[in-house]
Amino acid sequence: MPRLFVALPVPDEIADALSALQSGVPDARWVPQENLHVTLCFAGEVQGGTMRDFEEELGDIAGPPFSVTVAGVDQFSSGKQPRALVALVERSERLDWLQQKVTAVARNCGIEVERRKYRPHVTLARFPVGAETGHHIAQFMASHGTFRPEPWVAEHFALYSSRTGRGGPIYTAEATYDLTF
Repeated sequence: MPRLFVALPVPDEIADALSALQSGVPDARWVPQENLHVTLCFAGEVQGGTMRDFEEELGDIAGPPFSVTVAGVDQFSSGKQPRALVALVERSERLDWLQQKVTAVARNCGIEVERRKYRPHVTLARFPVGAETGHHIAQFMASHGTFRPEPWVAEHFALYSSRTGRGGPIYTAEATYDLTF
């Protein structure tokens, strides 16, 4: 049973810029460039019939392309334990609208989705439990806090499956949905 999520793919030029940041922190498991994305909704493990319904109903979302801006970096943590390094994505009315629509479709298909507040971001690295990062995260944050590549226009979003591979997760775009109006 695949794990599913819906996301905005990151264009190559932005992925190149983000990949250039990925160094200098011990124990970081850097996300491969081809896996960089902005998650809209994490659906988790979904049965085949529900997956087909979800895939079909996502196609009913209609909206215009919109601008996406990456601005700065941050860390997500559980207490003192770092979980991830991320590039922050500025919230916008159109991004929030799309995230809410995708989440509503998931719920309508019977998929339980997280209820925590949406924080748009691109995950750059994850940390194993007990990671030793020392002062390196603070240095990373100080060095890249003002990172801001040119905005890009999101012209589509995609339904992805995630499967465990030898070198980490393998993401496959199962369906792509154009943003046209």
